[in-house]
Amino acid sequence: MSYYISTKFNGTFDEAIEKTTAELKKEGFGILTEIDVTETLKKKLDVDFKKYRILGACNPGFAHQALLKEDKIGTMLPCNVIVEEHENGDVEVSAVNPMASMQAVENEGLGEIANQVRDRLEKVIQNL
Repeated sequence: MSYYISTKFNGTFDEAIEKTTAELKKEGFGILTEIDVTETLKKKLDVDFKKYRILGACNPGFAHQALLKEDKIGTMLPCNVIVEEHENGDVEVSAVNPMASMQAVENEGLGEIANQVRDRLEKVIQNL
């Protein structure tokens, strides 16, 4: 089982950010955090890195259900979605596969929630 779900995006990096955010919203996710890895690496290490952004997406309903079943699950929240531009100009969008994360947690009650979240994230990726 892969730990991520991914697709090539037909458009620019900025368009991918916009479209991904919109598709996440359609599936009930909001963006809690946005980390510009390129800018951070330049500022902290003075290195150049490709365009790479981490979107911390959260579906409050699913997060609440998961926290009720396992209070330490917050260590794995929010669901990260990355947008990156490769050297050849291709833009790729990838989302965490929550089922892969849940393998580390010994709580069967989380499986159903993780399946539902995975299905929604797959839908987001497919709609890009």
